[in-house]
Amino acid sequence: MIYAVTPYGRSGPSSRVRVFEWLDRIEEPRTVSSYVSHCNARPLELARRPAAVLAAEVRLRRIAAAQPERLLLHREASPISRGGLERRLVERAGFAVYDFDDALHTDWGDGGRLRRLAPKAAKAVIAVENSDRVIAGNPTLAEWAAQHNDDVVVIPSCVAPERYAEKLDYAVADPPRLGWIGSADNEAYLRLVAPALSEVHRRSGARLTLIGTGEPRLGELEALIDRVPWSEARQYALLAGIDVGLAPLPDDPYTRGKCGYKILQYAAAGVPVVASPVGINRALLLQLGMPAPATTGEWVDAIAGLLEAPVEERAKLGRGAREVVRRRYSFDAWLPTWRAAVGLRE
Repeated sequence: MIYAVTPYGRSGPSSRVRVFEWLDRIEEPRTVSSYVSHCNARPLELARRPAAVLAAEVRLRRIAAAQPERLLLHREASPISRGGLERRLVERAGFAVYDFDDALHTDWGDGGRLRRLAPKAAKAVIAVENSDRVIAGNPTLAEWAAQHNDDVVVIPSCVAPERYAEKLDYAVADPPRLGWIGSADNEAYLRLVAPALSEVHRRSGARLTLIGTGEPRLGELEALIDRVPWSEARQYALLAGIDVGLAPLPDDPYTRGKCGYKILQYAAAGVPVVASPVGINRALLLQLGMPAPATTGEWVDAIAGLLEAPVEERAKLGRGAREVVRRRYSFDAWLPTWRAAVGLRE
């Protein structure tokens, strides 16, 4: 039996990719505690679910008291814990593995007053120090974790290429179709490249399909955005319909710890990508043969260059990227490593 503890339900991207997708691929018995089983654990969402919060806190303490033989803790057990609950869970388990996919050790209060009272950074340090093993989403996170734990394994945030509709037609749409996928928390990153997107739109009429929330929040950019609410099924079906996928990021300590998941999603569908060369993104873009612009002018040139490239060149890029993801970043490719990391026998 493996006990998995996550802060979000399956609709939460990190918990789905780092926990649920792996558990789907094993036959061993498992029990999952997903706090209030929501896509996020923001204070406002918790305030709306007081009974679910109380039940989650009781459940987590029962798991710790049961001293599970094998425990997988993802990110944090409780958003209102200051670290004591995480310590209790990993110390009382027979074999405890802590998994994380963001630079949580830099987050000392993002999200308001409650988060400053129970920061993710403190919990991440406690979990890393007291777990038997740590799974980090990329080498940057692993380097930090290795300062606190001698047993650190790197496993990327993987994708399932076989689920994504494969891009078959590489002729550019009329108007050209750019794409972005992600959560409401990250939509603001598109503002970083707003001047470049506006210029590409001026030149070509390109529009941006945003697969995320339906709520307009990007100001003047909304004039060229077509919003599609996210669902797990839509993410697999819609990406193949875009011409270029976008993944802009600021360069700061937190974003340097991100795992490049958007890039891998676009590549899984066979879609050319333009992304900021921040953290692991730089290595991913190099492997995929995709542009890595830093300035506004470079972003304009990179997007326009892909849109104006011959169909054969775009097809070669997209198909090559899909093959790289299948071999290097798919769940199938990493399943043996993940099983060994959480203590499951072959």
